[in-house]
Amino acid sequence: MGALLELEHIGKNAGGGPGSWLFRDVNAVVAEPSIIHILGLSGQGKSTLLRIIGLLTPPDEGTVRLQARAAAEWVPEKWRSLVSYVAQHPVMLPGSVEENLRAVSRIHQQPFEARYARALMERVGLGELAWEKDASLLSGGEKQRVALVRTLLLRPRILLLDEVTASLDIHSQRAVEELLTHVHREDGVTLLWVTHHLEQARRLGDRIWFMAEKSLLEDAPAAAFFHSPRTEMARRFLQDGSMKEGQLHHV
Repeated sequence: MGALLELEHIGKNAGGGPGSWLFRDVNAVVAEPSIIHILGLSGQGKSTLLRIIGLLTPPDEGTVRLQARAAAEWVPEKWRSLVSYVAQHPVMLPGSVEENLRAVSRIHQQPFEARYARALMERVGLGELAWEKDASLLSGGEKQRVALVRTLLLRPRILLLDEVTASLDIHSQRAVEELLTHVHREDGVTLLWVTHHLEQARRLGDRIWFMAEKSLLEDAPAAAFFHSPRTEMARRFLQDGSMKEGQLHHV
């Protein structure tokens, strides 16, 4: 049986000519269900890499494979039902909360699992939210959690998470973290998770992908990365990030 996900020489040009690569020659293999946090300074292309993996943005070079089959061999809708992206700033479709929850089932022609939807809403702290409420009236944090539930209803094999807890208070953040680790542990869902929270990545991650210098500079077990990163760039990143997190904790 082949790897779950393979990235082979993935590159994306920033649009300014041959020398304007956002990143290039990104290679990685996800052999089994994992929680992989993607770290790096802003502007390194972390979100773009997620979108390439989700077939939402094309690479300018290289190949993405899912279950040993290149992206070109898949029907895009099928790929996106298995490899599903949750944006940092989710878009609510016109209509009610319920209509938003039902949307992915309708688009992908799958039965709507109302009981599962209610259980997920409960787990992210939205058990009391009225499903008939206009989704456009939700707060930013509510929209983020509804978008996550909406995506989980597809029962994907890989979740692409772009800063999904950034807009949440600490209570909601922990509820989302617990749900995501639960679906990973119980359902074997792989999480590819962009985050700026080093403490979150340290607590939850199995592996770290560290993006810098226009490439995937490090791919290492989380414990090894945080204890002894291989590159000076990663060491400086961790030092600066730890100082910032420490300052936030004392505010």
